[in-house]
Amino acid sequence: MRFAGRITDWNGERGFGFVVPHGGGDRAFVHVSEFQRGSRPPVVGDLISYEIRKDAKGRLNAKTIRFAGQKIEAPGKHRRIPRLGIALAFFLLVAIFTLFGKVPVMVSLAYLAVSLVSYVLYCLDKAAAEKEYRRIPETTLHFIDLLFGWPGGLVAQQQCRHKTAKDSFQRTFWLTVLLNLAGAFVLVASGIAQRLSSALLGA
Repeated sequence: MRFAGRITDWNGERGFGFVVPHGGGDRAFVHVSEFQRGSRPPVVGDLISYEIRKDAKGRLNAKTIRFAGQKIEAPGKHRRIPRLGIALAFFLLVAIFTLFGKVPVMVSLAYLAVSLVSYVLYCLDKAAAEKEYRRIPETTLHFIDLLFGWPGGLVAQQQCRHKTAKDSFQRTFWLTVLLNLAGAFVLVASGIAQRLSSALLGA
């Protein structure tokens, strides 16, 4: 069942707010990731159509949100980025290059370890957004992604449905991916990564 309501509170920086249904009733939590892909950023006063789901604590959450009068997105209209596939393919390539001695072991370990940190931070930030707790700054997420954590960030974005609908975040995220790849290439090609790996691992 779909409801119609008006957004009464909205935090654009944190990407969430609340909606009150027409005719009165309990307000529901609204997260930017639940808006139909391609939607503009919401503002206070927007009329929306939404479904209601309860979280584990019984709180109301607005789901599958559309602006009033917005057409239903046609299947396949917006191509979804296969984030999980990209991350797995990247890890596979790094593993292959490491086995053949083209990439130092420390580089592989760095991607695995920092990706795990990135994944956890994204999940914690998603949970904080839903529970209205203090959020993890986006600059922190970007910094960890830059420091070899972006594959884990990709996986978390898809599995947690987090930050995928915020264009400004996605632009910066993919910039950190490019910068990390460029930096990793320089470290490997110059031999710096190999020397660091040998020094740290005693190889």
